[in-house]
Amino acid sequence: MRAVPRSSTKPEIIFRKRLHALGLRYVLGGRGLPGSPDLVLPRWTAAVFVHGCFWHRHPKCRYTTMPSTRSEFWQAKFEANVARDNAVRATLLAEV
Repeated sequence: MRAVPRSSTKPEIIFRKRLHALGLRYVLGGRGLPGSPDLVLPRWTAAVFVHGCFWHRHPKCRYTTMPSTRSEFWQAKFEANVARDNAVRATLLAEV
């Protein structure tokens, strides 16, 4: 897991370039905010998370896959990720 980058992934870079092309300015890595969002748009009081389909299990996502080994472990891990994402989202919305 050490080889998996935490930031500046390909989808994140594509998203950042599109935001910048639209004239939107952002700050990278909101470490002081719950969940450490990938991008923060201070002018609009917005936080952006660029979540991958494998780890964050988007509803009805066709790119979500399940490893064939240790399925109980992975299922519990994915459920914990989704629960944490929901808790972070609720916390950020409560702070606004």
